[in-house]
Amino acid sequence: MNHEKFMRHCLILGKQAMENGESPVGAIVVKNGQIVSEATELAKTNADVTCHAEIEAIRLAVKGLKTSRLDQCHLYTTHEPCIMCSYVIRHHQIQSVIYGQQVPHIGGNSSDFNILGTTKIPHWHHPPEILSGICEEECLQLSQIYLALKSKQHD
Repeated sequence: MNHEKFMRHCLILGKQAMENGESPVGAIVVKNGQIVSEATELAKTNADVTCHAEIEAIRLAVKGLKTSRLDQCHLYTTHEPCIMCSYVIRHHQIQSVIYGQQVPHIGGNSSDFNILGTTKIPHWHHPPEILSGICEEECLQLSQIYLALKSKQHD
């Protein structure tokens, strides 16, 4: 699969989210090399913390594919999925997670709370394959722009 192509699509979505006052996160679900859903961060817009881009993309994929089992799907996202999103990823059995930028304190892979990789929870299927650092510099730049804009708004 062309990971950079799909991540660049996520970056476009992340920029759209930022333009709408949201955190700059974009996510897509891919099956058989085709995008089946895409989403941006909507937590502020909807006043609902569960409206992360990853969860929104998964909700749309489940609806569009008419199945809750996404074991043949790949999730791409600009930022490492948080602990909450990671639980949803594991619940829906997503095959692989590809992300750009780590989120060290609350990331579902790199933090102390490795929800994406744990094998300690009974009845969970095997962990998804993880690929990180795809278009990492571009993802970091997008986050830096967002933080700079947010800082100016508070001045």
